[in-house]
Amino acid sequence: MSGSRYRKVPSARLSRLAAFGQLAGGVAGGVLAEGARRLARGEAPKLSDLLLTPGNAMRVADQLSRLRGAAMKLGQMISLDAGDVLPRELSEILSRLRDSAHYMPPAQLERVLSAEWGAGWRSKFRHFGAQPIAAASIGQVHKAVLPDGRVLAIKVQYPGIAASIDADVDNVATLLRVSGLLPQGLDINLQLSEAKRQLHEESDYLREAEMMQRYGKMLADDDAFLVPQAYAPLSGRNVLAMDFIEARPVESLLTAPLEVRNKAMGALLGLTLRELFAFGFMQTDPNFANFRWQAETGKLVLLDFGAAREVPVATSEAYRRMMLAGLAEDRDALRVALTEVGFVSDQQLARHGAAFDRMLDILIAHLGKPGLFDFSDRSFVERVRAEAEKVAADRASWHVPPVDTLFVQRKVSGTALLAIRMKAQLTLREMVAEAIGGDCPPQRTLRRAMG
Repeated sequence: MSGSRYRKVPSARLSRLAAFGQLAGGVAGGVLAEGARRLARGEAPKLSDLLLTPGNAMRVADQLSRLRGAAMKLGQMISLDAGDVLPRELSEILSRLRDSAHYMPPAQLERVLSAEWGAGWRSKFRHFGAQPIAAASIGQVHKAVLPDGRVLAIKVQYPGIAASIDADVDNVATLLRVSGLLPQGLDINLQLSEAKRQLHEESDYLREAEMMQRYGKMLADDDAFLVPQAYAPLSGRNVLAMDFIEARPVESLLTAPLEVRNKAMGALLGLTLRELFAFGFMQTDPNFANFRWQAETGKLVLLDFGAAREVPVATSEAYRRMMLAGLAEDRDALRVALTEVGFVSDQQLARHGAAFDRMLDILIAHLGKPGLFDFSDRSFVERVRAEAEKVAADRASWHVPPVDTLFVQRKVSGTALLAIRMKAQLTLREMVAEAIGGDCPPQRTLRRAMG
């Protein structure tokens, strides 16, 4: 591992604010430079085109990965949630945030653990791995062995992260507003408040230990999954000790036979459906690093429960109606359901109803294919993107879904993204029908939907 992965986490408020200032300045400089180049070529570029350049996206990704915490977490959420809608360059570069966190230097780590466990904390272990085995937006993970031989994974929170959440979220929102990426009239205050609340919950490792225990009980009789147990004597708000379970990154499934990939992705998609319709409780962070795979047993290891949250009954029922309408291939019912879930506003339908109808027709035709659903078939994406871009161009009608829908859809989209990566083939219609207690009608013609 290269030493360049070690980088001190700016924990003081002023140093983090200065970092945002550097980011804003770098983006502004990139805009000016790119604008000058395009003007020299005789072009008349729009501000949004200048902001969404690969160079500026690279600056944003690098700075957010250095700041970690809420800033990086928001970048990760954007890269997962936007999927096929964001400009390709921005989506690809922001996706780097899923695995680009730096590590704390050893001296900073020592200070954090001494504050948590006291001086001489190393005597608690037979061995403590000084080099992290993983790093993410809020903390990094070390492997350790207790005197009795029990192997643990120790998640250590970056210093100052919890105290910086509110300011970081506000700073990111300010950057989005002053950059012009968000319309001035779009009110996202409710979403920002919920993002802060969620991030504060994720930074409370005692709460995460409770969520981990809850998942362990829910899945105790499910042979498809393994959930580590927390080790209470060494756990606190800023450090979480848990069983270390030997497993590979979930991406290693790519080299496995198709039937193995299908079994794993069927289990993960089935879990998402159970969370939404049976448990009423969901781990809403589908970062690929939160899933690992044991080739020997075929089991999936679930990690990181900080983003676990209740799913309101109203949200679950709205998704149920939307999926029932999809199974019935009923475009009119889907339009209504999309507004109930909160993906679309009445204003958007009034202004862009024809574009939405065309998108729904494309999706119904693609998702309604009989037999195995091939997640690797992305032939429909360009046509949906073309219609979505027409709607997105009308900035006055932009709409932000309710916070509960955002968190649920984050998990749904992330699981689908992993299934796409795995090139999985699943009986999707049958799985959804079973989960929502609805019928799975045979493939029907789209004469009605096509008008």
